[in-house]
Amino acid sequence: ELIRGFLLSGMPCPSSCPPGLLALMAPGLALMATFSLPSQAGDRRALPVEKPPGVKGRTLILLDVNTKSPVRIISENFLSLQLDPSIIHDGWLDFLSSRRLVTLARGLAPAFLRFAGKRTDFLQFHNVKNPAKSRGGPGPDYYLKNYEDDIVRSDIALDKQKGCKIAQHPDIMLELQREKAAQMHLVLLKEQFSNTYSNLTLTARSLDKLYNFADCSGLHLIFALNALRRNPNNSWNSSNALSLLKYSASKKYNISWELGNEPNNYRTLIGRSVNGSQLGKDYTQLRSLLQLIRTYSRAHLYGPNIGRPRKNVIAFLEGFMKVAGGTVDAVTWQHYYIDGRVAKATDFLKTRLLDTLSDQIRKIQKVLNTYTPGKKIWLEGVGATSAGGMNNLSDSYAAGFLWLNTLGLLASQGIDVVVRHSFLDHGHNHLVDQNFNPLPDYWLSLLFKRLIGPKVLAIHVAGLQRKPRPGRVIRDKLRIYAHCTSYHNHNYVRGSITLYIINLHRSRKKIKLAGTLRDKIVHQYLLQPYGKDGLHSKLVQLNGQPLAMVDDGTLPELKPRPLRAGRTLVIPPLTMSFYVVKNVNALACRYR
Repeated sequence: ELIRGFLLSGMPCPSSCPPGLLALMAPGLALMATFSLPSQAGDRRALPVEKPPGVKGRTLILLDVNTKSPVRIISENFLSLQLDPSIIHDGWLDFLSSRRLVTLARGLAPAFLRFAGKRTDFLQFHNVKNPAKSRGGPGPDYYLKNYEDDIVRSDIALDKQKGCKIAQHPDIMLELQREKAAQMHLVLLKEQFSNTYSNLTLTARSLDKLYNFADCSGLHLIFALNALRRNPNNSWNSSNALSLLKYSASKKYNISWELGNEPNNYRTLIGRSVNGSQLGKDYTQLRSLLQLIRTYSRAHLYGPNIGRPRKNVIAFLEGFMKVAGGTVDAVTWQHYYIDGRVAKATDFLKTRLLDTLSDQIRKIQKVLNTYTPGKKIWLEGVGATSAGGMNNLSDSYAAGFLWLNTLGLLASQGIDVVVRHSFLDHGHNHLVDQNFNPLPDYWLSLLFKRLIGPKVLAIHVAGLQRKPRPGRVIRDKLRIYAHCTSYHNHNYVRGSITLYIINLHRSRKKIKLAGTLRDKIVHQYLLQPYGKDGLHSKLVQLNGQPLAMVDDGTLPELKPRPLRAGRTLVIPPLTMSFYVVKNVNALACRYR
């Protein structure tokens, strides 16, 4: 009765409470969505309770964490990155050696770097070292000639370096590249909207640049091979892939592999389809090919990189798993939340949209439980919007709500890796813009990498909720996730816990830490938009201080705001935040 009284009042437990009361309260309370068993993901929320007289919308939420054992353990490379082959078309691949880009990518290591996208299946490898030729004589191509000469000179300078090859590109060279990329952006968009793509050539030198970027940044390269090279009987023609594999092996490049991208959509691309069982045979063929090459005899292979798991796509996946379920090291699929051509800022605040991923996870898990129980699942190519994104939306602070919720939801469901599309590309879904400036989702990803470890913890919450009107469901606008703090962060001893919180309410929320978290010192990392653009801002501030690179080789220090022990957490409206609860000595977090 005493416990029930405090829940109904929404008030913190007074000093006269019996010791450990809050810890006893927590397990019997309803859990927030996604913080327990996967079968209940998306369905759990605190039970609606009538507000007592005199309480006008002020809710004190009681929060505790199960510190005894993790509910999930994800990969150290959980948050990973993608580069689209379009960077060959628009020229950005030649600038991956930039010190600034390498510094930004290194901040997100360890991670996978997936080189794949819509143009994967139009990519041809050509084993030539440097096809660029300088064109002599004056004329309208004068600046283009100088630009190509600069690329050649840059390549020659890089060849002389040992180990990591880092370039410092002149401003004029970058300006010319941005002009070229802007022109190519229109071409790439036209291809994307018409769903007709031109062939791309990846030279040996381009592959060298790609691998150099990954290696210098501490990223492990995953290369998706062209699956649309077909023999007359519709089997995979591996001749070009074999040429690429042999070259990579001769350079001793440590690469993992995939075959194709969204193969369920091939009919719309080339007018003929490849079914799941045929792709499974193609993967089996690729595995045999890898085993013939000593360097890649034990290389990892991932697939089938299907699109959104609708009914026909699930049938495709089932056909693939029957044939090649044991061939791949993880099963992969892709997801984009919104059509980038019609997105609005308010879309990123819709809880219904945030919850769409839960149903997809269940569909994929159901297939895997049938054919290969325990097989790891990856979400690849995830982004806020499709069709290249939308300026001032998918690259703004507002997009972060979807991104952080995606990370929390996938981790709580045991999805091993999530690959963000894209680190740098021609659209507006990227983490870094074409001036090599980090965007809001980059800073969010950096905080996640610095503070979040691979062990996922169950949370217990209780608090006053609005009573739903008949026929309506109240979806959670306050989303809370918990992990062991990253072991790589030497500012915190093992046993510390990190909470990350999304507040989609237009009012502040108060959280009182209970049970094992009670009366502990907390470090706050509050991420808010910076400047007058609000949710549309491409700049962010951490605890009131704007975030920006110190110089091309240095990321800023991410300074926390210490909160005194026992203080109530006040979460501002429409914000994302991380809270490290120090010295909890959580049993689940003491050891790797």
